[in-house]
Amino acid sequence: MTRTAAWSVHLASLLVGLSGLVYGVMRYLLEPADEFSLVNHPAQPAWQGLHVLSAPLLVFACGWIWEGHVWRRVKSGFPRLRTTGLALFLLFFPMTLSGVLVQVAADEPLHRIAVVVHAATGALWCLVYPVHFVAGLVQLRRGKTGPAGEDTAASSRAA
Repeated sequence: MTRTAAWSVHLASLLVGLSGLVYGVMRYLLEPADEFSLVNHPAQPAWQGLHVLSAPLLVFACGWIWEGHVWRRVKSGFPRLRTTGLALFLLFFPMTLSGVLVQVAADEPLHRIAVVVHAATGALWCLVYPVHFVAGLVQLRRGKTGPAGEDTAASSRAA
């Protein structure tokens, strides 16, 4: 994985995670100042738009690192298991699919389920991703991995 690809995932995760958390707080935890208001906070539509428009960046960035970083580890049976990486792998699909479903579900019970699944998986992503990032930095500092978290032994065998 290149540094550009790695930082694309880092920045997209930060942007999508921050915008989703702020929007979620505004949408579900705040009370509207005016009882006839359609939003709970004047900035709510902007944060929702930022979240919806930045989410494809995260999907693209994860797709960019899929073959060389994610799927390579899945195929190898996780010889060096990083629990955080496995958790992110398991969270990505329900988080992404429920996010789409939140936008298109017309059936109210289905929409409610999609919101709960998306909020739960998105919140877990926001908790796990920084731990995964820091664990990669720690391994890099210890010299166990090369740039962008790749195993130095595997990188030298591939070269």
